[in-house]
Amino acid sequence: MLDIGCGPGRLVAALAAVGRRTLGVDVSEAAVERARGLGGPALRRSVFDALPDEGTWGTALLMDGNVGIGGDPRALLARVAHLVSPGGLLIVEAVAQDVDERVEVRVADGQGATGALFPWARLGVRAVERHARATGWRPIARWEVGDRWFVALRSGASR
Repeated sequence: MLDIGCGPGRLVAALAAVGRRTLGVDVSEAAVERARGLGGPALRRSVFDALPDEGTWGTALLMDGNVGIGGDPRALLARVAHLVSPGGLLIVEAVAQDVDERVEVRVADGQGATGALFPWARLGVRAVERHARATGWRPIARWEVGDRWFVALRSGASR
């Protein structure tokens, strides 16, 4: 399982703890260190850089709104299609609202300092499904848990 934008690694660590092949990827050094500290294998790298075992991951995750990475959902979804195996599964967490927007954001450190602006996208379920279809993914399920919304996508059978 490939967790793209793994943050502090809660999912990577949990899956590794039960013996699942897993890898977290995040651009934040602090996040990757935390993930590793929890026992989750993680790399400090962009999803758009070369990654181990490209084309062989059975499942990929874009949790916590990470379908917004890079501000171009179609580019991200196309990239993830090359990371998973043919017929692979992608689980995407979408925002609760029906939205499809591009923004620039910055990360705050909680002590008053902020980083540089970077592009991000916010997508609701329908927008995720629309961009997924345009990049060769097939929506197969959607569900909600509390106020969190998810979409399951299946990659095309071939590249």
